[in-house]
Amino acid sequence: MHNIASIEVEQDIIQANDKLASENRKKFEEKDIFAVDLVGAVGSGKTSLLETLIDEMDDKIGVIAGDILSKFDAKRIENKNVPVKGLNTGKECHLDAHLVEHALPDIPLDDISILFIENVGNLICPADFNLGAHVRTVIISVTEGDDTAEKHPMIFKGADMAIINKVDLAEAVGADADKMVEDVKTINPDIPVVKCSLKTGEGVDEIISLYKKFQNKE
Repeated sequence: MHNIASIEVEQDIIQANDKLASENRKKFEEKDIFAVDLVGAVGSGKTSLLETLIDEMDDKIGVIAGDILSKFDAKRIENKNVPVKGLNTGKECHLDAHLVEHALPDIPLDDISILFIENVGNLICPADFNLGAHVRTVIISVTEGDDTAEKHPMIFKGADMAIINKVDLAEAVGADADKMVEDVKTINPDIPVVKCSLKTGEGVDEIISLYKKFQNKE
């Protein structure tokens, strides 16, 4: 009985979240904003990727930076002179649509064309929680181990694109970046996967090109 009750409560939570996510999506589309949910573990390179995209993309970018306690990532984005709202989740290991909804009034939606939502550093908890974004990007790095995708299949099943980061360090840490690409493709055959090094610039143009393609589809 307890197991059945737990499942029903979880389903109710997810259904309520999906409803709020749909409302978020409507707000984005009313403002002609392309929204991206950026997911990755701590240290995968989420914030570094955003800093690079802010420098390289010609779009007007806004950022919601999620974290459990710190606002360090939000400060890094703020230093790039783009609008940013830091979200602390406390004990929660993911953002949800409700938190995003409450952050939107602090973002000048009329002045941006892309909103990046940097999720909390985790590859498990965010999987079930739709934020209303148009695209979910999952970023993993070779320093996490080349079995990372195999260990976290659910996050890739619901993703729209994947990035294998820090490929310049693959040999040093004994990781096979090509295997990581193959693992992601095994989980989700239709997903575009980019091998990237934010240090050398490898893959950055391809990532930007993919976002442009996604924008044009919306």
